[in-house]
Amino acid sequence: WVGMDDRIVVGTDGSDSAAKAVAEATRLARALGGEVHIVSAYRPEHVSGSSLPARFAGSISSQAQVEAVLDDASSRARIAGVVCTTHAVKGDPADALVEVVEQVGGTMLVVGNKGLNSKVRFLLGSVPTKVVHHAPCTTVIVHTM
Repeated sequence: WVGMDDRIVVGTDGSDSAAKAVAEATRLARALGGEVHIVSAYRPEHVSGSSLPARFAGSISSQAQVEAVLDDASSRARIAGVVCTTHAVKGDPADALVEVVEQVGGTMLVVGNKGLNSKVRFLLGSVPTKVVHHAPCTTVIVHTM
């Protein structure tokens, strides 16, 4: 299932719920000798009145926030003694998780069960639902509520 050369991919948005999923992925990696890849997705916001070149405008704020979230999550994993790599990915969170699983040869994907409110979930679907249907590996859904 997961061993020394395997990679566990987990997503975070900086919430307490996501922190529980990262903690579980870290626990699994430590127990089984695997490594953790922590993913956070961002959607660039338009920055109006910016003096930045057009190709950079809009991505700095959101990407900077994601990097801070990833730094915090990876620090906790490393303190637990787990090899950890972070991935800031522009786009949809579920797509970002599946993309990183495919890129790194992930053997397990860990996500929290807390999703969006019911109206948004109905229209867009939840991250756990999307990844279960699209991930090419074992998916663990952590009870985070």
